[in-house]
Amino acid sequence: MGKLKDKTVVITGGSGGIGKVTAKKALNEGAKVVLVDIDKEALEEVKKELNQDDKVLIVEADVSKEDDVKHYVQKAKETFGSIDVFFNNAGVIGDVNMMHEQELENFQQVMAINVNGVFLGLKHVLKVMREQGSGSIINTSSVDGLRGSPGLSPYSASKHAVVGLTKTAALENAEKSIRVNSIHPSPVGTDMIEEVEEGLEKDMSDDAQKQLEGTIPLGEYAESEDIANLAIFLASDESRYIIGSQYRVDGGMGAQQ
Repeated sequence: MGKLKDKTVVITGGSGGIGKVTAKKALNEGAKVVLVDIDKEALEEVKKELNQDDKVLIVEADVSKEDDVKHYVQKAKETFGSIDVFFNNAGVIGDVNMMHEQELENFQQVMAINVNGVFLGLKHVLKVMREQGSGSIINTSSVDGLRGSPGLSPYSASKHAVVGLTKTAALENAEKSIRVNSIHPSPVGTDMIEEVEEGLEKDMSDDAQKQLEGTIPLGEYAESEDIANLAIFLASDESRYIIGSQYRVDGGMGAQQ
């Protein structure tokens, strides 16, 4: 208890499974939490569930729009006085199709959220953290940011881009005592993986979940808590000497490469 005492943690994708579980853990560790998401109703439900109104701020925002990003950064600082941890977590899967069948509109939409959104969050949160002279940023990538992924070319490309942004931001800001790292989950048992399963089942005779779980040495999807546990560690001072690293939470998938 108390690893994040009095720290302000900003979480994008705050109404999703990983965002919500991470928020709960951060509050349990003494943090104040800012939840950012495009779905206002879902944010309100999460805030109600967390039941700590004085320590939770919700902000409706589209992470791909710079004015919205400026707004959530400003609201966080105005409300709690600092941004000590930024969990840059919002993302989408997009359509599941072979590359030659992908629509440009889908590619652009995935890149707008998964790349532009990560970049804009970094840009504006880093301004605050550089003034403070401290901070920890955790960018959510994916195992697909470290490998190819048939059927998910826009998603895989976007998650590779997150790695480049992470390493560059880490190098640019280490001297300011700002740590930037990325996490790389395997498929996680959330609504997002259901979208992938539906897309894959168009071309599969077998159950998509069984097929996907069969690619994971542990034999099952990750849970949101598995990702949140790592995010809290990277948010805390226990990881003070970790900068610019890529952390797999993948049930052994990386060992196959």
